[in-house]
Amino acid sequence: MAVSSRLRALLSVLPALLLAVSGLLSPLVSPAHIKKAMEEAAPAESYSRYYHYPELTELLRSLTEHHPGLARLSSLGQSVKGRELWALRLTADPELAPADRPQFKYVGNMHGDEAVSRQVLIYLTQHLLGGYGTDPRITRLLNNTDIYIVPSLNPDGFEVAQEGDCHGSKQSRENANEIDLNRSFPDQFNKGGSPDGKQVPEVVAMMKWIRANRFVLSGNLHGGTVVASYPYDDSDLHQEVGLYSKSADDKVFQYLARAYASNHPIMKTGHPSCKDDPSEAFPDGITNGAKWYDVPGGMQDYNYIWGNCFEVTFELSCCKYPMASELRDEWENNRESLIKFMEMVHIGAKGYVRDSVSQKGLENATISVAGIEHNITAGILGNFQRLLAPGKYNITAIATGYEPLTISDVEVIEGPATVLDFLLHPTVSVAVSDDPQQTTSSPRSATELSVPEKTGNVPPHHQPTQPQDFRHHHYPDMEIFLRRYNNEYPNITHLYSVGKSVDSRELYVMEISDNPGVHEPGEPEFKYIGNMHGNEVVGRELLLNLIEYLCKNYGTDPEITQLVDSTRIHIMPSMNPDGYEKSQEGDRDGVLGRNNSNNYDLNRNFPDQFFQITDPPQPETLAVMSWLKTYPFVLSANLHGGSLVVNYPYDDDEKGVSMYSKSPDDALFQQLALSYSKENNKMFSGSPCEDIYPNEKFLNGITNGANWYNVPGGMQDWNYLKTNCFELTIELGCVKYPMAEDLPAYWESNHRSLIEFIKQVHKGIKGFVLDATDKSSILNATISVADINHQVTSDKAGDYWRLLVPGQYKVTASARGYIPVTKRVNVTEGDATVVNFTLARSGTNVHKEEGGKVSMVEPEMLDPDTKEFEKLIKDLSDENGMAQLLMSSFDDIRLSRYRPYNDLSQSLRGLNLNYPSITNLASLGQSLEYRQIWSLEISNKPNCSEPEEPKIRFVAGIHGNAPVGTELLLTFAEYLCLNYRKNSAITKLIDRTRIVIVPLVNPDGRELAKEKDCTSNVGQNNANGKDLDADFISNSSGPVGEREKETNAIIEGLILKQDFTLSVVLDGGSVLVTYPFDNPVHTVEHKETLRHLATVYATNHPSIHLGHPGCPNKSEENIPGGVISGAEWRGHQGSMKDFSVTYGHCPEITVYTSCCLFPSSGLLPHLWEENKKALISMLVEVHKGVRGIVKAENGKPVPKATIILNEDVRVFTKEGGYFHILLAPGFHNINAIAEGYQEQRTQVLVRHDAASPIQIIFNMDNRIFGLPRELVVTVAGATLSALLLTACIIWCVCSISSNRHKDGFHRLRQHNEDYEDEIRLMSTGSKKSLLSSEFQDETDTEEETLYTSKH
Repeated sequence: MAVSSRLRALLSVLPALLLAVSGLLSPLVSPAHIKKAMEEAAPAESYSRYYHYPELTELLRSLTEHHPGLARLSSLGQSVKGRELWALRLTADPELAPADRPQFKYVGNMHGDEAVSRQVLIYLTQHLLGGYGTDPRITRLLNNTDIYIVPSLNPDGFEVAQEGDCHGSKQSRENANEIDLNRSFPDQFNKGGSPDGKQVPEVVAMMKWIRANRFVLSGNLHGGTVVASYPYDDSDLHQEVGLYSKSADDKVFQYLARAYASNHPIMKTGHPSCKDDPSEAFPDGITNGAKWYDVPGGMQDYNYIWGNCFEVTFELSCCKYPMASELRDEWENNRESLIKFMEMVHIGAKGYVRDSVSQKGLENATISVAGIEHNITAGILGNFQRLLAPGKYNITAIATGYEPLTISDVEVIEGPATVLDFLLHPTVSVAVSDDPQQTTSSPRSATELSVPEKTGNVPPHHQPTQPQDFRHHHYPDMEIFLRRYNNEYPNITHLYSVGKSVDSRELYVMEISDNPGVHEPGEPEFKYIGNMHGNEVVGRELLLNLIEYLCKNYGTDPEITQLVDSTRIHIMPSMNPDGYEKSQEGDRDGVLGRNNSNNYDLNRNFPDQFFQITDPPQPETLAVMSWLKTYPFVLSANLHGGSLVVNYPYDDDEKGVSMYSKSPDDALFQQLALSYSKENNKMFSGSPCEDIYPNEKFLNGITNGANWYNVPGGMQDWNYLKTNCFELTIELGCVKYPMAEDLPAYWESNHRSLIEFIKQVHKGIKGFVLDATDKSSILNATISVADINHQVTSDKAGDYWRLLVPGQYKVTASARGYIPVTKRVNVTEGDATVVNFTLARSGTNVHKEEGGKVSMVEPEMLDPDTKEFEKLIKDLSDENGMAQLLMSSFDDIRLSRYRPYNDLSQSLRGLNLNYPSITNLASLGQSLEYRQIWSLEISNKPNCSEPEEPKIRFVAGIHGNAPVGTELLLTFAEYLCLNYRKNSAITKLIDRTRIVIVPLVNPDGRELAKEKDCTSNVGQNNANGKDLDADFISNSSGPVGEREKETNAIIEGLILKQDFTLSVVLDGGSVLVTYPFDNPVHTVEHKETLRHLATVYATNHPSIHLGHPGCPNKSEENIPGGVISGAEWRGHQGSMKDFSVTYGHCPEITVYTSCCLFPSSGLLPHLWEENKKALISMLVEVHKGVRGIVKAENGKPVPKATIILNEDVRVFTKEGGYFHILLAPGFHNINAIAEGYQEQRTQVLVRHDAASPIQIIFNMDNRIFGLPRELVVTVAGATLSALLLTACIIWCVCSISSNRHKDGFHRLRQHNEDYEDEIRLMSTGSKKSLLSSEFQDETDTEEETLYTSKH
């Protein structure tokens, strides 16, 4: 009794005591005290030694680990000798840093023997991290600036440099290939190709990093004197010394350079007093780079011209590699300057450029300052930071589709930037009415339109780079030219062939676009075709010139950059390469080489609307027709020679005589023709070839084709009648094959016309045609315009383009199975009016409901990003979609050897370190021999729960003797990381998918297996000799301890989490795909879906789908479609596949990648190429099926609801009520069950190219025990009342007699309490003993204890 009373008393005051103690201790354990204690515990910097590569790496990793809220470590790439080029990002809350926080960078040790920079950047990093939270200036800097520090760009050179060497050496200055990194960047005055990644990987890595970010300001730290050097670093004359090369921002650069120099005790004097040149002087401690000495290929000029970033070079010390004892002084000399220069990133003018209607930021809007011929572009939020020296400026914001806006007399003062906000008004018109009653107004004929005077569309202060390659290119020369530009400009070009000529020459096409190889929904496609007649060569050469012009000016000329960013341009220089090779230079008006090698005129070989073409279709014609059916071309020109005029449809008429043959779009064709001719003065004059054809006149340089002369079987009419493409024929000159020296004049006359004509693709109207039910795109919807008898159709993304002259129109969108929609549209002279159509189905909704109790609706209106992603999935599901993705992705990964366990671990760690923002590396557990079973997650938010996103896992190495899958998954992981933020499609897939890669389940077996053992079982099993793929026994078959450690790691770490949508396992021993079940006696549910998933992989593999593995031991084996159930192929029990489906509710397929279990490493590149497309296809497939959300009537999500498919397969809703199920295309029944709610039933149609989104709304269940709720409540109430009345009567009767025994009951209760206390104490001891015993039993062995601790 006493014990329990004291215990109760103590418990009653314990909370108060704890509260009081915590109040007393709180000042002693505040964050500031903890931070101070940590700093005191850390070893202090001695400033007395240099950090070599291993120490530098360890230090940077340590700083990152100790400051997770401020630091992130990544690598730009590797040096020649494989050392990481570390970059440390320093900013408050790096994962949450806003996109408009300005980016700053310091780069050190570019020359390996200039070592001071490397050390002061280390000290600066420590200073910033140590001062955050205590030093207000540093705290403010890290809160408002995104700082990146690269201590060493040339770690190889540093490792061979010698401490105390003040002059340096070539070997240590340059990289390991003996190339000076600061002479290797692209240079504005030296027109060369891109740097060679094998020779200067450091430069290539830096260039990619600069282009991938939006740095505002940068410092490049060197050594050898003490001065701040600013652009330009060289000049077009390359005078060795003394020539001031002034940039457009010379005033700003001087201001920035002085900010550093004026805070450096030696630099500010202007007299470094270096021993080698004691008289050297720099006024104010700064100098123009080229005036000091000419440096072609320098990094600071590259930053300014190509990187949107202002960079200054700082020489920090007279001695390049002083003794370590001098490092403290060097740090003290530079500390204030380093911080002050970082603060300069906040000067000038800053703000946002936004749409005045939607308030959305306008990314890539141009910021122009009057009098300064250098523009910058806005960031992703429309944010900009324009560095300027103090003064007054007129600043203009420009964005495509918007009216420019200038803010005048902007005053920039010392200190923080002046804040400006630009609200730009759209110039694009919108549909003004849905009223279908008003008819289309009659557009004016283009010949009646006034032709404005040429205003010179090139910006007045910018002179684009002109082509230099003026010569006649025969086929081999042309081929080399095209490959060269494709190689030099891979980010904007894609070279392909549409077929072959009669003589087997390729019909090459160069695509130029900001996303080459991919049709971007909403972006129009344009084409030029040249040299259709082999002896008409000017078009061929002009198109090669145009390729050069577009490539060289992209990124520097605003007009060309905008054109390439907004248009997919296809250029075919020669449609008749065979005829060209027969032609002769100087041919004025001949026919030699005009026809193809079969002697047919290709421009008389197309099907014709008026006449039957009897000539056999030629290979060139057929190839082009197929090409035009493949791409959604909107506008085109066919370039010829022999006159000087633009010719528009029709080219012939039904009578076959020369007379005006008017097409329904005659006014439009005249406008398009004028857009070309008015930019060519001689053409526009209308009297082109007076010496040859004195009587030939063309008003304004244009003509109707048939009115000039009749051409049956022409290509331009076929384009118009059989595709969505409007094509003109342009005659470029009176001489068909002019001399080479005349080619520059042709370019001068035509290059503005060529550009202006491409721009016409953005006229008229454009938009999307979507399904009103699920907002999916409608392919082949018809767009018709009242009073114009010519329709166009929508492409696979639902996007369409309809060229029109200015005017008012009634436009109708219709599609089979849908109700047509008509809108009244106003088309202006500006960019295309956006007119989107949403069509309702004319039939029954595909979501069939039972009894009206299920609310099957489209979820909340999809945001633009989600719509764009759904279109991507649709595109990638198209026949050519995956091929286009592969062509546009980066895949310079060399598989040359197998990686044993240690190398595999290092590879995974390397991916995690290099791509920390999208990867998370974790261990699922250990093997019997204590090797980690690694799991790498790739996602835009790794290790974060995102229940609305599908989750897919790729697993390999369950059999250690089949390591091909392991190498494929390691390569796949690197491929995804390399292409993140580089390839649009892969970036979006990673952003929308949680990808988990487990490359090696059986690391112990892998260590035993031997290369080239094709059939050996050595290494197949784990260290206990157990086949892990027979170890996934069910939960009911025995204790978990009976399973192998590797098996339990997979089960607990992956399968039983039940949050995966799909699993793909790679194994070896054949070339096929199996689907569940492996157990021969198991009933296969939803077989169609499982087989469908396996088929997706097989059809994206070049040989699996053929169904003939061709393995030596089973050469006659035939697997239809390359897909078979596991039980039919090699049935067995306890497989991972079966366990995944049964207990993880996740479908799993197994891919057998090669007949040989452990083939030669030389075959790995081939195997990667075979499986790459198929692996990516599974990332696409995981986004199909049915995705939905389950909610209650009040809108609250219902997690853990049961979703039953086709009466047999069950899945459960996740947090937030989300579910995602993969199903074969077709109709499927869905039941939804949740406790307390009425069961809901529906039927849904699953498409092959997109997920079917549904929403299920649960109603409360009003039935209890199968009876109506009202009846049950009434009966229960009556019953309860009767029970209460009975209880009251009994209590009254009993209470009368209870007083007689009161004393007796009291005594009994007193004795009973003592007894209960004794029992309570005994029970407590027994429980302790029992717990101890149970704990002892569960940790019998050291091995099991270790395993338990890992989880």
